[in-house]
Amino acid sequence: MTREGAKARGKDTTIKHFGRVFKQKGVDMIRILLISISCFLCFTTATFSVAAETQWGVGLSGGSEGITGFNLSVGNYYRVPEREVLIVRNRGIHEEELPVVYFLAQRARVSPEAVVDLRLRGMNWMDITLKFGLSPDIYYVPVKSGKEGPPYGNAYGYYKKHPKKEWKKMKFKDEDIVNQVNLKFISEHHRYTPEQ
Repeated sequence: MTREGAKARGKDTTIKHFGRVFKQKGVDMIRILLISISCFLCFTTATFSVAAETQWGVGLSGGSEGITGFNLSVGNYYRVPEREVLIVRNRGIHEEELPVVYFLAQRARVSPEAVVDLRLRGMNWMDITLKFGLSPDIYYVPVKSGKEGPPYGNAYGYYKKHPKKEWKKMKFKDEDIVNQVNLKFISEHHRYTPEQ
């Protein structure tokens, strides 16, 4: 059957032809197909990894290492090299808890590694505070507008309801301590009042 005759009858000879070529070439065509797919995947992966190193316009840069602007800010505020902050983070401390590590280390006059070791053993922030001979009143940040509840946690309700002499007896949850320390860190580092 000729090509013209097949077209006249409405048959698609291109598909048949491709099928015959594919069958004739066998393994060679499969190799070409696999190589083509591999090249496509390599190109796609390279494109996405370049896109992952994007710079955001809010003073933070991100990539495979996460948000580095925050790490830099923590390092600057607590006067430690950014690489030390990254080491602490890479040991398993969440980014929002990094300021707590350095806050406690400075207050207790111990190395950040000592704080991290206790945290990674499963101790909560309150127990670590007490272990180093510190009292919960170190977490107080004066806020004039009476902010209570999220994101400030239960701490402000306790501060408001109890006299200052009782503050040393407080027991805070991890999230309350993280929120208080981050409020202090962010407001002082960026020179804003805690209310802002």
